[in-house]
Amino acid sequence: MAEDTSKVPIEMVRNIGISAHIDSGKTTLSERILFYTSKIHAIHEVKGKDQVGATMDFMELEREKGITIQSAATYCMWKGFNINLIDTPGHVDFTIEVERALRVLDGAVLVLCSVAGVQSQSITVDRQMKRYKVPRLCFVNKMDRAGANPFRGIQMLREKLRHNAHLVMYPIGAEDQFQGVVDLVQMKAFYFDGDNGEKIREEAIPADIKGECEKYREELISAAAEFDEVVGEKYLGGEEISVDELRAAIRKGTLSLQLTPVFVGSAYKNKGVQLLLDGVTYYLPNPSEKENIALDQNNNEAEISLKSEPNLPFVGLAFKLEDGRYGQLTYMRVYQGQLKKGEFIVNSTNEKRVKVPRIVRMHANEMNDVETAKAGDIVALFGVECSSGDTFTDGTIKYSMTSMFVPDAVISLSVQPKDKSGETNFSKALNRFTKEDPTFRVHRDEESNQTIISGMGELHLEIYCERMKREYNCEVVVGKPQVAYRETIQAKGTFNYTHKKQTGGSGQFGRVAGYLEPLPSDAVLQYEFVDEITGGVIPRNFIPAVDKGFKEAIKEGRLIGFPIVGVRCVINDGAYHAVDSSEQAFKTAALMAFREGYERATPVVLEPIMKLEVSAPEEFQGSVMGQVNQRRGVIVNSGTSDGYCVIEAEVPLSEMFGYSTDLRSATQGKGEFSMEFQKYSPAPRNVQDELVKKYQEKKAKEAAGK
Repeated sequence: MAEDTSKVPIEMVRNIGISAHIDSGKTTLSERILFYTSKIHAIHEVKGKDQVGATMDFMELEREKGITIQSAATYCMWKGFNINLIDTPGHVDFTIEVERALRVLDGAVLVLCSVAGVQSQSITVDRQMKRYKVPRLCFVNKMDRAGANPFRGIQMLREKLRHNAHLVMYPIGAEDQFQGVVDLVQMKAFYFDGDNGEKIREEAIPADIKGECEKYREELISAAAEFDEVVGEKYLGGEEISVDELRAAIRKGTLSLQLTPVFVGSAYKNKGVQLLLDGVTYYLPNPSEKENIALDQNNNEAEISLKSEPNLPFVGLAFKLEDGRYGQLTYMRVYQGQLKKGEFIVNSTNEKRVKVPRIVRMHANEMNDVETAKAGDIVALFGVECSSGDTFTDGTIKYSMTSMFVPDAVISLSVQPKDKSGETNFSKALNRFTKEDPTFRVHRDEESNQTIISGMGELHLEIYCERMKREYNCEVVVGKPQVAYRETIQAKGTFNYTHKKQTGGSGQFGRVAGYLEPLPSDAVLQYEFVDEITGGVIPRNFIPAVDKGFKEAIKEGRLIGFPIVGVRCVINDGAYHAVDSSEQAFKTAALMAFREGYERATPVVLEPIMKLEVSAPEEFQGSVMGQVNQRRGVIVNSGTSDGYCVIEAEVPLSEMFGYSTDLRSATQGKGEFSMEFQKYSPAPRNVQDELVKKYQEKKAKEAAGK
């Protein structure tokens, strides 16, 4: 029987996400939360011997690889609070899953491993939380592991992530001696008994850590006093502060994003999870406390602050699509008003009216039907065709929510079905994946007639190829990975080009003169057009055609055929003919003029540089560093702690193929790494020459073929 959550007042609703670096224990923590809230009746491990696997990792592939690929949504009840929970992937290749979850959530739990502390992916997730202004708690997990040290984790939160982080829980013991936690707000010790830690025992604080607990409570009060006048005055006056007053102050600090309460525990050993759930209810916002902005399309995109009230016009955002057993499943966050089964809603993007045949609440891959969804709810709809990021309204208003940030793809592969019979399923699969995942892109290379898929990394594309095989029974042949290079210029290059073509009747004529120059490296736009034409040497109505010609030219560079970025095109002279000049003539003139200027502007090839973080046991430090150097990597930082070395480096993506295999063999399978795109930088001369040579050979072949 599904709980009836429709009666829960909005003050008691929490929409939270759990995010962290890969392998910090997010899915294990979600599993415990579901167990303690009686949503599941037995605990299953992520990489356990039982064949069931974790509830939230319900894709077969997730269970095999022991990683989360899709964010899974569920909901549960805790002490009368309705908690909507999204467990997000930690792997950088699935970063869009984290983006879209944080886009619609009101609060988050950042999970850190007590041994490793803040890792590269924690930094990325933190950046995403800041982008969407999501208040968060931190949970230092794995307190039972050898080398556990939550205090170092707090230090890293402050130094690496610039968080004003303070303990609200103090650990009793660590590693194999980890027994329980002290709640610094109530100043009581809690132990977790029973097979699954479900029996909570409350005791006095052990004498040997009482002094430390008082010191950390003092720090917590001092930090919370900044956000609350009552606590501030009592703190200065040396008066006693009640539990409720302190909680209210911590809450204010958390909601203002200026304070991060830190909890400790071990999800795997079932310690501390219930107190984290209490923390979610005490310190994270309810949907009405978070400001959500929509843009009014009928009023020059004026900003409108949405209110979580059921009687206002309906506004919802479709943030994730899935192809379910019964057709497309659209996950929607309701921001304003309410949605009833059988009603019509309007897609703001294409103005289509659609009927809502079925509304469900998701528990991983199980569904529970509901009649109504109200502001603050996260639900899924069936039979509603749309794209990821579309806004829906009731049709009386025309609002659109800002969409989520979608990073550019960094790697491409050519793919084709192994046999001809698989072609229909192949295109079905690609259509579905591109609709579901905005970072997965597909295009057809006209010259080689190949289908090219692009994404965020090797694992990202590998998972999609595997899913085609499993879900669509379509084996694919994969070509060599192709890196997304770019081209740019390093100097000023002038041009003065006249386009003349005389045929029967009116001809074509246009002259364009000016120069190209590099844009500053921190420029937001990658192309800028500057019109310095005076005296009408090129009539105003032909200027946009010149801009079009330049835009056409930057699509394909002359060195290796990749897009050109970071150029400013300035036109300051030209000529026209009263009869023969046309838009087409000036567009062609600009295209050819750009090519002329480009040759003179010292063009170079840019390659994507990845930020790499490798951790491995200390004895392998030498060989790990050697490998990074061999791959043209620059080591930015390295350090050791508790027998592990962590190396941060910047490495060209083109050198990183097959790295996971090499790292495993060099570290007896104990090394792990994560990498994400950092920047574009000029390729060394020898690499550029090699790329140019290959491109010219390819062009020559094509010309001969024609």
